[in-house]
Amino acid sequence: MLALLPVSCSISYKFDSGTINYDLTKTIRIEQFPNRTSAYPEMSQIFDLALRKRFIEQTRLKEVENNADIEITGEITGFDVTGMAVKEDAYSSMTSLTVTVRVHYVNNREEGKDIDQSFSSSKEFDSSQSLDSVQDELVKSIVKELVDKIYNSTFGNW
Repeated sequence: MLALLPVSCSISYKFDSGTINYDLTKTIRIEQFPNRTSAYPEMSQIFDLALRKRFIEQTRLKEVENNADIEITGEITGFDVTGMAVKEDAYSSMTSLTVTVRVHYVNNREEGKDIDQSFSSSKEFDSSQSLDSVQDELVKSIVKELVDKIYNSTFGNW
């Protein structure tokens, strides 16, 4: 008799894609992040476009110039190249590029949501390659990771 009873199993997943209260929060302002390093002048523009794209495309917030409900400002503070793995001949076999950004996130509608934090991301490359030959690809990948970290820290509720 028990075999005839329908068996019902359910798996429930809850993905909280964000902590934006759209009843209170409707606008966002993202200022350009100036590059405070002396390296890779294009970094500011590449980072700015990626950050704007993520926050505007992944939310229902409207970008405005003044009096925004959410304000994101910051600066690029690090663009560092470091030798990693040392071979037997005392030369580095791998090199790491690390980019650091400082983010000031202010939620003018909800208290306790502000963030003032630095985010870093790194990618390694073979030391036989010059930084000039790999930095465009590395920067794209690093910027994507940085934007993901920033988005998740501000809206992701992780």
